[in-house]
Amino acid sequence: MTEEQKMIYVLIEREIAPDMQSNYEQAARKLLNHAYRTVGFIEGQTYTAKENPLRRFTLSKWQSDLHWEHWYTSEERRGQMALLKPMLKEDERITILEAAPE
Repeated sequence: MTEEQKMIYVLIEREIAPDMQSNYEQAARKLLNHAYRTVGFIEGQTYTAKENPLRRFTLSKWQSDLHWEHWYTSEERRGQMALLKPMLKEDERITILEAAPE
């Protein structure tokens, strides 16, 4: 199995700007729904930081780096992020994760 074929996890961290929470929830849900329909997307969950309800983490599972890259660079995601970005306190942070060797 090549590096491009390994299953990966993508951790996206965002902090919502004050007073934008309800708008953010709707836009983020729409973005995740689009990802669900993307080839290579396996599953995703969103978490809230216990100490700061404006900090959100989305952990998604992808069939490979190539599938994630296709979604990340897609016009669809760019369009959704253009709506979401003004609701964020700062740029999102993305970390690509893979299973640790056993």
